[in-house]
Amino acid sequence: MTIPLLDLEAQLAQYREAALQAITRVVDSQHFIMGPEVKAFEAELAAYLELPAAVGVSSGTDALLACLMALEVGPGDEIVTSPFSFFATAGVAARLHARPVFADIDPATFNLTEAGVRAAIGKRTKAVIPVHLFGQMCDLGSFYDEPDRPVIVEDAAQAIGARLRGKGTGHFGEYTCTSFFPAKNLGAFGDAGGVACQDPARADRVGIIRLHGSKPKYLHHVVGGNFRLDAIQAAVLRVKLPLLDGWAAGRRANAARYDALLAEAGLVERGLVIPPAVQPDSLHVYNQYVVRAQRRDELMGHLGARGIGHAVYYPRPLHLQPCFADLGYGPGDFPHAERACAEVLALPVYPELPIDGQRTVVEALRTFYGI
Repeated sequence: MTIPLLDLEAQLAQYREAALQAITRVVDSQHFIMGPEVKAFEAELAAYLELPAAVGVSSGTDALLACLMALEVGPGDEIVTSPFSFFATAGVAARLHARPVFADIDPATFNLTEAGVRAAIGKRTKAVIPVHLFGQMCDLGSFYDEPDRPVIVEDAAQAIGARLRGKGTGHFGEYTCTSFFPAKNLGAFGDAGGVACQDPARADRVGIIRLHGSKPKYLHHVVGGNFRLDAIQAAVLRVKLPLLDGWAAGRRANAARYDALLAEAGLVERGLVIPPAVQPDSLHVYNQYVVRAQRRDELMGHLGARGIGHAVYYPRPLHLQPCFADLGYGPGDFPHAERACAEVLALPVYPELPIDGQRTVVEALRTFYGI
């Protein structure tokens, strides 16, 4: 049995005709940039997130970038974030000539910790970017509620639909950024992203930034960029958004089944494969099901030979990326992040994954470890 890491074709059957109708609607209108489809999706996204305003943009990376531009981040500013994340989280700060400042992660959830963030904040801190990694929201405790803290830009690229203490993404910071890359839980048919805010004025400024800083057209208040959401992508996302919670429920069911199967196989008790931890009062949406695995790199060869999809998110921490060498970090500075990079492995968890597929994955793990 060949088991892909993600099977988008299996999902497509659920909404294919509706998506084609939506695309045809855009084609017939010949309104491809911004327009009514984008406006409608923004309203629907804001309603889903229970926030007053949302802005469609061209990617999750551009969502983060536009927010930092709206905050006028620049040289001399510092952005506190995680070294264990996709490159864009820190890359957007560097693009604006600000300094990424890293804090180590919690070894159980892979997210930033309140203590780590507090220790990393300095006089030049302009914003904090907590990453809601793999589908679980980052819990910074009372830090979120402090009135004099730096601005928070939630990196929710992997966590739309997740909740913490009954609140969704965007309810803990001034901005929340989402990616609609095709592999995400809510994926477009190409690159796309979004920003949502509790304050409509902040969302309006991001909306200006995405249009080269103009409002109205040809009147430029600031230097922005071309971060527009295509109408075709908005139309497709409108079709898929109502299906999102059902897909997340399927992912949670598969995650729970993995937890049970791994335990039954004796892999957890022996410390060979450690399932992802779910923090208290948290709703996880499992953009990825990421385990810690002993002899991870050897295991990947074993899985690959058996046609079982897998991936490493992420093989090198950001503080050890060559382009950030001038920041002065070195091996050992963030040991939890570095250990995670050496041990983590994502297994297939997409909602259409059959039970027999999961059993095949766990049996391959059991066989590799010889138990």
